[in-house]
Amino acid sequence: MPTNLPTDLLRSLVAIVDSGSMLRATETVFVTQSALSLQMKRLEDLVQQPLFERRGRRLLLTPAGQNLVAQARQMLEINDRIVASLNGEPLFGPVSIGLVQDFAEALLAGVLRRFSSLHPGSQLRVRVGGSAELLDDLKNARLDVVMCVAPEGEPRALRCEPMVWIGQPELLDQDAIPLATLESPCVFRSAMLRSLESSGRRYRIAAETPSLTGLRAAVRAGLGVTCRTQLFVDDEETPLIPKKHLPALPRVAYALHTRENPSPAAARLSELVRDAVTRLA
Repeated sequence: MPTNLPTDLLRSLVAIVDSGSMLRATETVFVTQSALSLQMKRLEDLVQQPLFERRGRRLLLTPAGQNLVAQARQMLEINDRIVASLNGEPLFGPVSIGLVQDFAEALLAGVLRRFSSLHPGSQLRVRVGGSAELLDDLKNARLDVVMCVAPEGEPRALRCEPMVWIGQPELLDQDAIPLATLESPCVFRSAMLRSLESSGRRYRIAAETPSLTGLRAAVRAGLGVTCRTQLFVDDEETPLIPKKHLPALPRVAYALHTRENPSPAAARLSELVRDAVTRLA
């Protein structure tokens, strides 16, 4: 008789790996930590292989565990697609999205709330980060959907928007223009420096931060000027600088990436993000 691997055990295994611990995984699969431990013991008995090993306080996958996780993801996606095709809505199963900070501010309140209300049976995970790291997570199947920024010409662009200069105009009177910028890699940082260098304008990095919140605070405090799109300008404390005072900037793409063969939940989330981005003011 062939061995049957229950999908609830596989889903718990993937939840442990994705969340990083059994304790955090309980919030996803809705069982106690002791029940989760028993599930993993049962799964090890079924495959007759140890799936985890402890190194100090860390719980790491064995080679057999890594192999099983990769195939478990595929099995669960097939299971969820079959269920969705037979029953239609609602959708079930975990789905993960990565957003650059610009879109986290603009989309989190609307799209993610709508998705959760339409599909309460689907466990939604959100990660906010830089475009490069989010795309790397997508490539390695740690994310299902990524909404990021990219240079103009990106084939997955939903729309392109002009970059604009933002900051206190009096800062332009300094010999070297003080800049506020995100850390590299950043498409806005690259465009800003390239634009100033090509026009012969002197500049200095006055403020550098990993977060959009820190960037906005630096601009509002008058530490430096920066460039973003209109998404960044949310009130009078982040003023636009007229185009005539600084060299022209390129356009930037709003790009949506969805993993190959997405689950029904991931495909639905991607559709909602696509619709929201095309409607952004």
